[in-house]
Amino acid sequence: MTETLEQASVDRAELQRRTLNSLRLAQVPGQAAVAGMVAVVTLLASDLLGSDRLAGIGTASFTLGAALSMVPLAAFMRRRGRRPGMAGALLIGAAGSAIAATGGQLRFFPLFVIGMVLFGAGQASTLQGRYVAADLAEPDHQATAIAAIVWIGALGAIFGPLLTPFEKVVAESVGLDELIGPFVFATLFFLVAAAVVWTRLRPDPLAVVGGINPNATRTRPIKQVRASVGVIARSSNAKLGFAAMAISQAVMVGVMTMTPPHMKDHDHADLSAFVIAVHIVGMYGLAPFVGRTVERIGRVRSIQIGAVVLGCGTLATVLAGYVPALMFVGLFFLGLGWNIGLIGGSTLLTTSVPVESKVEVQGTSDLTMSFCGALAAFSSGFVKQSFGFHLLANAGAVLAACLLVYAWLTAARLRATPTPA
Repeated sequence: MTETLEQASVDRAELQRRTLNSLRLAQVPGQAAVAGMVAVVTLLASDLLGSDRLAGIGTASFTLGAALSMVPLAAFMRRRGRRPGMAGALLIGAAGSAIAATGGQLRFFPLFVIGMVLFGAGQASTLQGRYVAADLAEPDHQATAIAAIVWIGALGAIFGPLLTPFEKVVAESVGLDELIGPFVFATLFFLVAAAVVWTRLRPDPLAVVGGINPNATRTRPIKQVRASVGVIARSSNAKLGFAAMAISQAVMVGVMTMTPPHMKDHDHADLSAFVIAVHIVGMYGLAPFVGRTVERIGRVRSIQIGAVVLGCGTLATVLAGYVPALMFVGLFFLGLGWNIGLIGGSTLLTTSVPVESKVEVQGTSDLTMSFCGALAAFSSGFVKQSFGFHLLANAGAVLAACLLVYAWLTAARLRATPTPA
C-alpha cells in the first residue's frame, strides 16, 4: 500500500525521464553482451562440430531460449513488475553465458547448447526494454520512446563486436580458446545490466500505470499464448504489427547468422566482425529518426518502407559475391529494415490491444519473433551448406516481399474503413 501511495505521488513526466535513462544505462552492456556473442557464436559452433551444416544451432539455441523466456517473463512481470522480471532474466542470461563458455572450452557441445538456451533469457530482457520505455509514454510519443531505447542499444551493439579482438586476446592470455573470450565478457556485461535495472528502475513503471496484478491467475504458457493470439486476431493493426516483427526478425537472423561463414568461405573472415558491427549500426543507429518517421507518416506505411529496405539488404548480399564492400552495404540495410519493422511493429501492436492484455500480448509477440529467429538461424546452416548462401538471401527477399504485400493490403482496408494507424 505504501509503495502504491508513493507511486501515485510521482511526477509521471519526471519518472519517464528517469526510466528512459535507467533503460539506456542497462541497454548498453546488455546489447554489448548479445552482439559480442553473435560475432563469434557461429564460428565457435562450426569449430566444435567441424562443419557449417549445423553451425546455426548456436544462434538458434539462444534465440529459442529468448522465445521460451518471453511468456513466463511477461507473466512474472504482470504479477511482480518490470524491475524484478528484467533483472532476473539478465542474471539467468549471465549464468547461461558462463555455462556456454565452459562447454566451448571443454569442447562439449551439449553443454554449450544448454548455456546458449539460458543466454536467451538475457536477450529476452533486453528486448522487453523497449516496451518498458512505452509504459509511461503518451500514445503519440510511444514510437519515440521505443526508438530511444532501441537506439541507445547501438552503443553496446557496436562495441560488442569491436571488442571481440581484445576479448580473444584476453582469453588466450589466460589459457582459454580465443573464441571463449566474448562469452566470458558477456557474463560480466549481463551482470552490470542486471545491477543497473535492480537499483535504478524504481518506482516500477508498470506499477505506476496500474499494470501490475499480484493476484493475476497463473495459467499455463500455452493457454496464455492462445489468449494473447486471440486478442491479436481481433485487430488488423495488431496482426500486422505482429507479422512485421516476426518476419523482420526471421529474415535478419537467417542472413546475419551465415554471413561470417560465408565471408570465411571467400577468405574474408577477418572482416566479418566489422561487417557485423556495421550491420548493428543499421539495426540501432538510426532508431531516433525511425521513431520520428513512424509517428509522422504512420505505422502501417513505415512497415511498408521497412519491408522494402529489408528486401534490398538481402538482395545486396546476393550481388556482393566476392566483393566484401557490398556485404557491408547489404548487412547495413538488412539491419535498418529490421529496425523499421521492429519499431513500427512494436508501436502498432502496443497501441492496438487493450491495456489489460498488453503485457501478455507483448510477451507472446516477442516469443513468436524469437521463435522465428531461432528457426531461421537453425535452418540457415542447412540452406547455405546444401544450396548456397545466395538461396538463403533470396528466401529472405521473398519473405520481405510478402510483408510488403500484407502491409499494402492492410493499408487498403484502413482506407476503406478509417481507424487509427
